[in-house]
Amino acid sequence: MTGDKKYTTAEVDRIPVTQKVAYGMGAVVTIVAVNSVSQLTSLVYVVGLGISAIWIGYAQALPRLWDAFVDPFLGNLSDNSRSRFGRRIPFLVVGGVLISISFSLLWTVPRDWSQPAMFAYFIVTSMFFYTVVPIYSIPHGALGLEMTNDYHEKTNLFAYASFIGNVGAFTLPWIYYLANRPIFGGDSVAGIKWVCVGMSVILTVSALVCALVCKEGKLKQTKTQEKIPVWESFKITYRNTTFIKLVIAYVLLIVGFQLVMGFSNFVSIFYIFNGNKDPASILMAQNGTLWAAVGIAGVMPMTWLSKRYGKRFTVLLSFWVIILGNLSKIVCYDRAHPWLTFIPTICLSLGMVFCFSLVNSLISDICDEDEYATGIRREGIYFAVYNWWWKVAVSIASVASGYLLRFTGFTESMATQTETTMFWIRFWEIGLPPVLCLISAVLLLKYPLTEDRAYEIKALLAARNGQSAPPASPITA
Repeated sequence: MTGDKKYTTAEVDRIPVTQKVAYGMGAVVTIVAVNSVSQLTSLVYVVGLGISAIWIGYAQALPRLWDAFVDPFLGNLSDNSRSRFGRRIPFLVVGGVLISISFSLLWTVPRDWSQPAMFAYFIVTSMFFYTVVPIYSIPHGALGLEMTNDYHEKTNLFAYASFIGNVGAFTLPWIYYLANRPIFGGDSVAGIKWVCVGMSVILTVSALVCALVCKEGKLKQTKTQEKIPVWESFKITYRNTTFIKLVIAYVLLIVGFQLVMGFSNFVSIFYIFNGNKDPASILMAQNGTLWAAVGIAGVMPMTWLSKRYGKRFTVLLSFWVIILGNLSKIVCYDRAHPWLTFIPTICLSLGMVFCFSLVNSLISDICDEDEYATGIRREGIYFAVYNWWWKVAVSIASVASGYLLRFTGFTESMATQTETTMFWIRFWEIGLPPVLCLISAVLLLKYPLTEDRAYEIKALLAARNGQSAPPASPITA
């Protein structure tokens, strides 16, 4: 719990609904593009083209490491930008267009090339994709961190982003299903190519709407702010113990699932349906749609819980829902009753939407704490360093995932897999994420930035800047 007081948001701190919707449309760009790449790569390059899962693991890791290297520089560049269009908006326009181009290229691999050549093609196009993603994603994340000063309105903004992002995520589970329709001649690789080309147009429109409608909240304040070298900004974030604790907790959660990324698809295809891709694609699409639907429905209870009990309580609750949901797969991976997989899907989606809708709101509170300690606004570098850590972790986990899959005995060229292989795939996919998630929950038990502390910092910053703090009325709970 956060204390005996609850606060209402002052009118001056409220973000117009049009901007919240536009920001949410901007979130669709990275949610759809990045998650599509994560989910489709193994289906296209491993299952569809027969390339080694270990090769693909390395190919996925290299661009993510490069992406992680780029993030802090782009975050700091965005913080130090002083263009007449703002610190963030120009990056959204350029980055949004480039993401759409690179996303299309990923799936246009020449089919008549050798496997080493197709592997090289994936490395080159994914390097391009993950180079342009942070041009958009880091300024977009930083923009959200600065659009309001209010503890609860931050949560409301990212709730909109989560809600609209999950509406966009409805497309993800149906890509593989659509790619297997007769119009593509039963060639899922060709199908994915054309479906994703169409999706890239939607991504461009969403990015431009976000850039043209949203307003930067700290533009006036930062016009005369001293420009800070990237290395100095980088070091500042590592002195913030609240931030480091938050980063470690979320990185462990992400790594737990990245290590077994794609394993659930293999369970559907090779365990539940014994290699029959058509019914497996339907089940995967149904689960993905359910995931998105629960994600949309979960935004409202997440917002209510956060306002009533605080962000820390809501995040900890989400971790326990994730743990129990993943463990439920022990009984829900049932060949006779495939629909039982809906149960862990509901739990995992609900837990994920709770915790990941709140992480940016938590980082925004940390940026206020940092401004109080240093006098500098640096949303870009904080958002970038958070992303830096989880991208490095994901890169390492992607390589380890390929070896873990090989350890289970999985063979890419086989239409079916052995019972022993499927046992070990299920063992790791069910058991590993809950263990790391439990460690994350323990780390956040004493998270210090409560609602009372956040409003205290807000008042102190207003007094320092010669302003009167807007009346965020305390109400006895």
